Amino acid sequence: MQYTYLLINFFTVIVCFIFSFHPKIKFNRYFKAFLGASTVVALVFIIWDAWFTKIGVWWFNDSYLIGLRILGLPIEEIMFFFCIPFSCVFTYFCLDRFFSLDWKALPEKIFVIISIGIYLGIAFYYHDKIYPFVTFFTLSVSLFVLYFVLKSRWIGKASFVYLVLSPGFLAVNGILTGTGLENPIVNYNPETFIGFRIFTIPIEDFFYGYEMILWNLFFFMKLSKNTASTPIEIS
Repeated sequence: MQYTYLLINFFTVIVCFIFSFHPKIKFNRYFKAFLGASTVVALVFIIWDAWFTKIGVWWFNDSYLIGLRILGLPIEEIMFFFCIPFSCVFTYFCLDRFFSLDWKALPEKIFVIISIGIYLGIAFYYHDKIYPFVTFFTLSVSLFVLYFVLKSRWIGKASFVYLVLSPGFLAVNGILTGTGLENPIVNYNPETFIGFRIFTIPIEDFFYGYEMILWNLFFFMKLSKNTASTPIEIS
């Protein structure tokens, strides 16, 4: 049982890792770019995670952990910030290579503007609850910076891919939050989040992950631009 979270990370990444070496995909050539990108993003999210853990927004059930902690976080939680992005970036890489998923400029711009407005509205409506406030506020800022400052023109495409990955997200986060287990691996303080759950998953988790993946994709594209024959659009 103490290996539960470790096994979740392993099964999240193993299939994508194996297929990374497929001769028609060759994602293994981008391992260095991915590691660099995920490390940059993980540093920010690990600090966020450690802060929320320290102030009691969430905490971890030691029964499902091997016991090693860094900055108060289980080592499995640290691994989460590399395993989940790997599967998501790999999926984006494959879909972008084999399918035409680009959005037209105007619909994408409208989507981004509406999204920013909605997320800001949610953030300030729930300003007294730290998890939705921080999550939706930083997500709205991230979308603004990525689209209007950094001129990233793949937000629509990335959002669609993240939606495609939703069943996997629900499976992984569902187990972490207690689906199929006697007790949750990750527990939440009910006073710090909206209270709406998808099965056992707080709705904020979905958007927390969305923001994390957007930044992983941004840095991955930048760091992979010198890799030969990259099929990924560089913004």
